Amino acid sequence: MADSVWLQDLTWPDIKAYIDQGKRTILLPVGSTEQHGPHLPVGTDTMVATALAEASARAAGVLAAPPLWFGWSPHHMVLPGTITIRPEVLVELACDVVASLAEHGFHNFVFINGHRIVNVTWLQMAAERVKNKLGVKMVIFDPAHMSKDFESGLDWGPVGHAEEIEGSHMWYCYPHLVKMERAKDNPHHIHKLYNIDPRHGGDTLCYVPSSQAEMQKVAEKAGGTVGNPSRSDRDAGGRYHKHLVDRLVVVIEELRAGGERVDIKPGEDN
Repeated sequence: MADSVWLQDLTWPDIKAYIDQGKRTILLPVGSTEQHGPHLPVGTDTMVATALAEASARAAGVLAAPPLWFGWSPHHMVLPGTITIRPEVLVELACDVVASLAEHGFHNFVFINGHRIVNVTWLQMAAERVKNKLGVKMVIFDPAHMSKDFESGLDWGPVGHAEEIEGSHMWYCYPHLVKMERAKDNPHHIHKLYNIDPRHGGDTLCYVPSSQAEMQKVAEKAGGTVGNPSRSDRDAGGRYHKHLVDRLVVVIEELRAGGERVDIKPGEDN
C-alpha cells in the first residue's frame, strides 16, 4: 500500500493497484464549515472526521476519500465563516461521490460523520439510496453515538457545540489551531423531555436546528458555544480519539469480513 491513505494523494495506477488486490473498502469523512465558538476553527467538524479517517485507515490498511467540508448549518449563519448547504444538495453530492467510486470497483463505504445529529438525516437518505441503487455496502460512523460508553475520567457534560468534548478532541488532534484561552462557558439548559445526547437515557433524537434568532442569543452570550469548553483536556481528548479509532477499525473489519465485494442485484439488501 502507498505511504498515504488519502485518495487525493495517489495516482490512478496506485488506486487501480489497490482495487486489483481485491480491496474494495474506502472511508468518506463528512463534516461542516461553521462557527465553533471563539476558540475552535470553523473546520472543526471536518477536521475531527478527517483525523478519525486517517488514523483508522492506516490501522486497517484501507483508503480514505477527500473529505466533504460542508454540511447543513443554517443555525450557525449568525457568525462569520459558516457555510451552509441545503440537505437535498448534500444528498445528491454524497450519492455522486459514492457512485463515482463504485464505478471503479469500490464496494464498502463508511461515512464518518463529524457534524453530529445535523448531518445524520441526510447521510441516512444518501446511504439508503446508493445501497439500493448500486448494491454497495454502506455504514455511517457517528462519534457521538459510538462513544456512549466512553469515560473521560473528567466532568464532561452533555453534547453541545464547541464544548469540552469537541474542545478536547481538537486540542489533541490539532493543538496548533485551538485557542482555549478564548473559550467561553455556556452551560446547557436542561429539558425534561427533549435531549439530543446519545449518552443520555432520555435521548429523543427529535432534533430541530435552532432558529437564527435563538442562535443569536448564544452568539451574544458565549460566542456561539453551548457547553463548558473550560473543562477541555488534551489527554482526555487523546483517549477519546483512540476509543473512536478502535471502534472504527472494528466497523471496517466487520465490513470486510462479509466479503470485499458481494454481487447482488440493485434493490436487494445485503
